[in-house]
Amino acid sequence: MDFKIAEYSDYKRIAQLHAESWQLSYKGMMRQSYLDEQALDDKLLIWQARLLNPPFSQHVILAEEQGELLGFICLFGNHSAEYGTIIDNLHVSSSAQRRGVGQTLLLQAMEWADKYYPDNGVFLEVLADNKEAVHFYESVGGVKTLSQRGDSPCGKKVDEFVYTWPTPQELVTASR
Repeated sequence: MDFKIAEYSDYKRIAQLHAESWQLSYKGMMRQSYLDEQALDDKLLIWQARLLNPPFSQHVILAEEQGELLGFICLFGNHSAEYGTIIDNLHVSSSAQRRGVGQTLLLQAMEWADKYYPDNGVFLEVLADNKEAVHFYESVGGVKTLSQRGDSPCGKKVDEFVYTWPTPQELVTASR
């Protein structure tokens, strides 16, 4: 498995994996019409914009194997005064699930976070009904800090959990 920092030329394949991940993971949680008809277009716009002129606080790492995108992680350092650096996305292709890709991406991302934002916390938001993701974040030491109701891109209200870690290093320690 190889890792690299995302470049603008990667935006289409990141968007494709992001949309596919949502289509598989969020069935029944988001409107099916959105997942089928709009998710890919939304993700293409998001990733094109994010990778065109990324801010210093954005970090996107890709996991690849023989040129195939296995997964990616995107984080924004010091995103929240209360919680710190946000893990905005962590997606692994269905063919690469349960191979340690997600955990390895987390560890790679925390190296960056620890270098630039070592004293900040780390957090993420996850759909409450996404049981596999909830289990994964708890298995790497995430503490469910908040339950909230938010707006999804499909216009449907969704229940979310906020998971936190006190520092990037504490996430690394809990992951091992």
